[in-house]
Amino acid sequence: MSRKDSKNLKNVYFCACKNRDNGILSDIMRYFLHLAYNGTPFFGWQIQPDHPSVQETLEKCLSLLLHQERIPITGCGRTDTGVHASCYYAHFDIDQHFDQEACERIKDQLNNFLPKDIVIYRLFAVKEDAHARFDAESRTYQYFISTVKNPFTYPQRLFFHRPLDVDLMNQAAELLKKNEDFTSFSKVHTQVNNFICHVSEAVWEKKGDDLVFTITANRFLRNMVRAIVGTLLEVGLGKMSVQDFQKVLDRKDRCEAGTSVPAHALFLTDVRYNEHEILKKDDEIEK
Repeated sequence: MSRKDSKNLKNVYFCACKNRDNGILSDIMRYFLHLAYNGTPFFGWQIQPDHPSVQETLEKCLSLLLHQERIPITGCGRTDTGVHASCYYAHFDIDQHFDQEACERIKDQLNNFLPKDIVIYRLFAVKEDAHARFDAESRTYQYFISTVKNPFTYPQRLFFHRPLDVDLMNQAAELLKKNEDFTSFSKVHTQVNNFICHVSEAVWEKKGDDLVFTITANRFLRNMVRAIVGTLLEVGLGKMSVQDFQKVLDRKDRCEAGTSVPAHALFLTDVRYNEHEILKKDDEIEK
């Protein structure tokens, strides 16, 4: 659904009211879901034929709970197969109004229905034209590398025992903030209008036995973060210089970049919105 289409919902209303005492009134309303999921058993966020997805699982449970044939849910972005999200937002429309108590009750019931790999943190009303994807001002991904073998964290870490020059990797990562065209780090034949992204943060940090790459941008291309991480690892190994990394950016050719790292260590960890743009008066997004 485009943002233009979503705004048209403002002109659609139903007059009937029902279940007022239960905190539920009838009207076309839009709600945001704040959730998280372990991406291991799913083939990404988006519905896939014959494969389990987070979107399909959530739609089925929500539709069953609210006694609807199908409630389409729009996510803030697409995560690939095996990628996790510790912070994710999605929206749906329904011809019912839920007060705060009803939202809390539905959230708890939904968590009871959903598999253990998905959790709902909050359900809240937003403006009729608020859009989980188009209104997101920034998204943050983190990639986790374990420098020591750990049997308890390995399902969500990339074990990498070879020594890395983190200073050089951060020098190369700084170049990402000065670049706009990320064709070199995008999956080929992808359905996008352009490859322009604005990166505001890109840094490697040592946290205990983990080496964590954090990147924030207004949008991301398919496979972009994993391709960037794989190429920065080549810099850290001394296989590519910082100057060569800049050449990869300039050439706008996926073949020039490094190999994409595995998906299991990648997390979507933050999505930011302008609260005044999306929230109804006297409401706020819980941090």
